Amino acid sequence: MNKVILSEEELENIKPGEAVTLAAIIAIMIVSIIAVAAYKLFTSNDGIIKLPGGYQFSWN
Repeated sequence: MNKVILSEEELENIKPGEAVTLAAIIAIMIVSIIAVAAYKLFTSNDGIIKLPGGYQFSWN
Protein backbone atom coordinates (compact mmCIF):
# COMPACT_ATOMS: atom_id res chain seq x y z
CA MET A 1 0.00 0.00 0.00
CA ASN A 2 1.53 3.26 -1.12
CA LYS A 3 0.98 6.28 1.09
CA VAL A 4 0.87 9.75 -0.43
CA ILE A 5 1.27 12.87 1.66
CA LEU A 6 -1.46 15.38 0.90
CA SER A 7 -0.71 19.01 0.26
CA GLU A 8 -2.15 21.79 2.42
CA GLU A 9 -4.73 22.61 -0.26
CA GLU A 10 -5.88 18.98 -0.48
CA LEU A 11 -6.16 18.77 3.30
CA GLU A 12 -8.36 21.89 3.36
CA ASN A 13 -10.75 20.37 0.80
CA ILE A 14 -11.56 17.33 2.94
CA LYS A 15 -15.06 17.66 4.44
CA PRO A 16 -15.62 15.11 7.23
CA GLY A 17 -19.10 14.21 8.39
CA GLU A 18 -20.82 13.78 5.04
CA ALA A 19 -21.21 10.02 5.49
CA VAL A 20 -22.54 10.43 9.02
CA THR A 21 -25.11 12.96 7.86
CA LEU A 22 -26.24 10.74 5.01
CA ALA A 23 -26.52 7.71 7.30
CA ALA A 24 -28.59 9.72 9.80
CA ILE A 25 -30.99 10.90 7.09
CA ILE A 26 -31.42 7.36 5.75
CA ALA A 27 -32.05 6.04 9.28
CA ILE A 28 -34.71 8.70 9.92
CA MET A 29 -36.41 7.87 6.61
CA ILE A 30 -36.48 4.14 7.42
CA VAL A 31 -37.92 4.74 10.89
CA SER A 32 -40.62 7.02 9.48
CA ILE A 33 -41.62 4.49 6.82
CA ILE A 34 -41.87 1.73 9.43
CA ALA A 35 -43.91 4.01 11.70
CA VAL A 36 -46.39 4.78 8.92
CA ALA A 37 -46.70 1.08 8.05
CA ALA A 38 -47.33 0.14 11.71
CA TYR A 39 -49.87 2.95 12.06
CA LYS A 40 -51.70 1.73 8.98
CA LEU A 41 -51.76 -1.85 10.28
CA PHE A 42 -53.15 -0.94 13.67
CA THR A 43 -55.73 1.67 12.63
CA SER A 44 -57.27 0.25 9.48
CA ASN A 45 -60.16 -2.21 9.34
CA ASP A 46 -58.43 -4.47 6.83
CA GLY A 47 -54.93 -4.24 8.21
CA ILE A 48 -53.25 -5.15 4.93
CA ILE A 49 -50.02 -3.63 3.68
CA LYS A 50 -48.66 -4.48 0.24
CA LEU A 51 -45.07 -3.51 -0.42
CA PRO A 52 -43.08 -3.59 -3.64
CA GLY A 53 -41.35 -6.89 -4.25
CA GLY A 54 -44.38 -9.01 -3.38
CA TYR A 55 -44.26 -8.50 0.40
CA GLN A 56 -47.64 -8.44 2.09
CA PHE A 57 -48.53 -8.07 5.76
CA SER A 58 -52.01 -8.48 7.22
CA TRP A 59 -53.59 -7.79 10.59
CA ASN A 60 -56.77 -9.71 11.39
